[in-house]
Amino acid sequence: MADQAPTTPVTSPDDNAAEKASGAVIDRAFAPKGEPQITGINRIGLWSLYIKEIRRFLKVQTQTIWAPAVTTLLFLVIFTVALGRSGREVLGVPFASFVAPGLIMMGMMQNAFANSSFSLLAGKLQGTIIDFLMPPLSEAELMTGIVAAAMTRAVMVGGAVALAMWLYPGVTLSAAHPWAIVWFGLMGAMFLSLLGLLTSVWAEKFDHAAAVTNFVVAPLSLLSGTFYVISNLAPAFQAISRANPFFYMISGFRFGFLGTSDIGNDNAHVLVAAVGAGVLNLAMGWVTYRILKSGWKIRS
Repeated sequence: MADQAPTTPVTSPDDNAAEKASGAVIDRAFAPKGEPQITGINRIGLWSLYIKEIRRFLKVQTQTIWAPAVTTLLFLVIFTVALGRSGREVLGVPFASFVAPGLIMMGMMQNAFANSSFSLLAGKLQGTIIDFLMPPLSEAELMTGIVAAAMTRAVMVGGAVALAMWLYPGVTLSAAHPWAIVWFGLMGAMFLSLLGLLTSVWAEKFDHAAAVTNFVVAPLSLLSGTFYVISNLAPAFQAISRANPFFYMISGFRFGFLGTSDIGNDNAHVLVAAVGAGVLNLAMGWVTYRILKSGWKIRS
């Protein structure tokens, strides 16, 4: 039998079209290496990080939510007993009603800082920082998830403290300007959340974070007009108080309840303070984002 020449398979135009179509499907399913698969905002990843942070502090809510309420209520009891007798009034209201909004705001701010200053720092110390860096989250999404969770804890603590204050005899909580309560409450919580996140990036051990809490956050919150009006201070100390951003957060929050404040003589001063609080948080957010973007102290 004579050798036959090898034959080549005959392909029809329809087969070529099918191969091209399947190739197009493969090209669409698998993007080139290095090309991001998620464009825009990673909503699922951001929501997952937020829920993770919420569940972290809710697992120990006795310590993270209710204990701050009890501690703040003790402040109210001590100061009203020591200073609030004989019908003493401040800004035209009983002392207990004056100090209650400041204590609520102070509790919110301190717990917002405590929450956001823990996550990244604990990850660095325990070797689990990779859980924050490996997921497909941008620096802005990472910052947003941690700050939003810290603000949520601040709102929960504020609600718990407000409930405790409302049940305390002699305290009257009424919303004279609800917008000021919401705005200054959120701005104060955001400011301390961003400060806490910056602290967790900078700190190398828990002692560093505790030092910021003890020597920065606590003094600025206690010396910001929480228990007094700054008009009672000497002019030099009044100027120092007005340079303290905590003063505007707490006084603006109190303005929402009482309708009066020691920020200025009219409501225009409160509006200026509200705008200033927003601008301050924008600046803090930009600085925090740039530091996270640089990878300073969180990437080897």
